[in-house]
Amino acid sequence: MDPVLNPYTPNAGARPQAVVGRDDQLRLFDLLLRRLKLGRTEQSMIITGLRGVGKTVLLGQFRSKALTADWVVVDLEVSKHDDQRFRFDVASRLRTALLELSPKAKWNQRFEHALSVLRSFTLSIDQAGSFTVGMSATPAEGYADHGDLTLDLTDLLVALGEAAQSVGRGVVLLFDEIQFLQPQQLEALIAALHKLVQRELPVTLVGAGLPQIAELAGDAKSYAERLFKFPRIGELSDSDARRALSEPAEQEGVTFTRDALDLAVDVTGGYPYFLQELGYAVWDIAQGDQITKADVERTIPIYESKLDASFFRVRLDRSTELQRAYLRAMASLGPLPQKAADVATVLRRQSTQLGPTRAELINMGLLYTPDHGYAAFTVPHFDQFMLRAMPELLIPEGRRRKSRRT
Repeated sequence: MDPVLNPYTPNAGARPQAVVGRDDQLRLFDLLLRRLKLGRTEQSMIITGLRGVGKTVLLGQFRSKALTADWVVVDLEVSKHDDQRFRFDVASRLRTALLELSPKAKWNQRFEHALSVLRSFTLSIDQAGSFTVGMSATPAEGYADHGDLTLDLTDLLVALGEAAQSVGRGVVLLFDEIQFLQPQQLEALIAALHKLVQRELPVTLVGAGLPQIAELAGDAKSYAERLFKFPRIGELSDSDARRALSEPAEQEGVTFTRDALDLAVDVTGGYPYFLQELGYAVWDIAQGDQITKADVERTIPIYESKLDASFFRVRLDRSTELQRAYLRAMASLGPLPQKAADVATVLRRQSTQLGPTRAELINMGLLYTPDHGYAAFTVPHFDQFMLRAMPELLIPEGRRRKSRRT
């Protein structure tokens, strides 16, 4: 079929033609904005889920809804940076937010104060010669100049909220990959949001991250579970997965046979990104105006090869020999969460010896801990990939568990 008309979008964060299965989260976001607009408080939200389930796409949906409702949106994809770089990322975006809330020519005293607080917030960055606010402003003495990220960020977001409130508008912070915030940065953000709730100001955060973010937030501040909702998204239901494949094709006059959809949903597990990859690949294989089971069968090797070369491989290439062995050992035990002791047994080591390796993989975002003592892959079907990529488990040389004498 014509590749130009291919309706599938297997790109990072790209919006599929059929966004399905996320109505509950969209309703929660609508509720959040409507309550804040009325001056009432509502819990902020952090969407959690594995890679490839559509968290970034959902943030994009939230962005569109917020802009339609005349809110200002602050987008940030979090990276592992020190506090100085974090200040730079936040300050540069909040400066833009102030200008979007109101043209500078119409600024009132609240806006002038917010700009001065922003200038104070950036003083430590300016001293390093790496950032200027882009506007002349006198630092607000006593605001955001404490040298403490929690206090400074709180002052800044409160000033932003007061400026927004003064013109009857609001600001939504959309933070992706939020699990990569450093502990002190996450703590500062949570504390600042807590103060915004207390002041009933129209600034809220909607983040997206891997499943461990709920635990990280709780560790940062004990009241985080009351400050946030943590909706978790995963694979689509059987009916929604079928819609995700069939509806885009139907818009181009193409249909799937029922058994073709059966096989496609089974192969992809209903994960949104995998559905897009398979749909994109089968479009190039099929002929005419119908996609059959045979088309899907011929597509599977191409689909797996594409995932192996990009989606999966880019994560494995960042790992060391021992880290790869740990992942392969987990894969040999199956797709479910695995006990650290069981993985160590496969590698003929003590679990204490492998504790640092496990921690490194969690820090890299390849594993998370759904329960104490267990670890699971953050990427769906990663166990299948590891078995394809490393048909044999090669145990690195080093200290191994001593065998018991009989």
